[in-house]
Amino acid sequence: MKTFPQPLDLSRLKVRPLAERDSLSSLEKILVDPATPPPSCPPNIETVVCECAGKILAARERHASVILMYGAHLVKNGAHRLVNSLVENGWVTHLATNGAGTIHDWELAFLGRTEESVRKNVATGTFGTWDETGRNLHLALLAGAPNRLGYGQSLGRFIYDDGVQLPTTESLKKFIADEPAHALTPARAELLRAMVKHKLLGGHIHVKHPWKETSMLAQAYRHKVPLTVHPGIGYDIIACHPMFRGAAIGRAADTDFRLLGTAVEGLDGGVVLSVGSAIMAPQVFEKSLSCVNNLRLQSRRGIVRDHMIYVVDIQDGGNWDWSQGEPPKSNPAYYLRFCKSFARMGGTMNYLEADNVVFLHNLLAQLNAVAAPANRTLPE
Repeated sequence: MKTFPQPLDLSRLKVRPLAERDSLSSLEKILVDPATPPPSCPPNIETVVCECAGKILAARERHASVILMYGAHLVKNGAHRLVNSLVENGWVTHLATNGAGTIHDWELAFLGRTEESVRKNVATGTFGTWDETGRNLHLALLAGAPNRLGYGQSLGRFIYDDGVQLPTTESLKKFIADEPAHALTPARAELLRAMVKHKLLGGHIHVKHPWKETSMLAQAYRHKVPLTVHPGIGYDIIACHPMFRGAAIGRAADTDFRLLGTAVEGLDGGVVLSVGSAIMAPQVFEKSLSCVNNLRLQSRRGIVRDHMIYVVDIQDGGNWDWSQGEPPKSNPAYYLRFCKSFARMGGTMNYLEADNVVFLHNLLAQLNAVAAPANRTLPE
């Protein structure tokens, strides 16, 4: 009799030390210094960057959200200090990225190196099978969940504090037995399972991060600026590890999606920057905006309005002028998710064909130039 196939047993995966990996990028080669003059950009891009800086300052003066959503290439291109400067100066109030964005951030904070050859390592069964990356990211998420922390805050805390404090297995068992219906029981059970299965003891687990001052996760945590993470199950290399638990990733991402909604709630007159995120940013933002508008309309409030959206990518936008509206379905540009979705999100959408680091570096320089003479004090 035919039966359904069984899932792959990932607990049997063989992992190797991260230091053995031939990493393709290092901080010393990629890190961009925000104090250096930014690369020049075409006049049309420069004009939009200046406009964007003005919109950000106006948004902050009215206490509106400024959300930066970015993809992993922004990290691999060394934009850490540019983003950290935007956070430290109060110009960005919320960061959002995908799972890969956090993996590269963590590896650079921990090892100073990141990125591997996908083609070469998939063929040898070693792509993503690096012990410290899978182990420590799961450890951060599992330990954060019983404290109601999402993905970004859990991992940011882990980097900033050089590790994490684990409860004892006995205390977890007692919590679960005493409060089986508690909202945190699933998170406590996942942590207990991991500690037993992987022989983790209660107490402080020390993991040194020598380059944490460059980490966007750590610095966002330090400045209490939300950095939300919006991963997919099986999208990222931490799935290639015996500690992989989709439940832990999903629980952390659940918290972060709802936290993004808080930022979207404050977006009236605010700014969204989608930089190098072709899929995650438009897909997640449209659902978050719909949720916020749903709740607002229930309480007889108006929907989110008067927000500016700046979408930055190196693609040509399908050779379509998005300021003229959405192309017809017969036009290939219609299927560019990062343009089409944001063009439907109310407010005003601007598309810039530009390198992500060049855009952010010029934006930061413009903000510095505009804000400093005015001696502005931005709201907390």
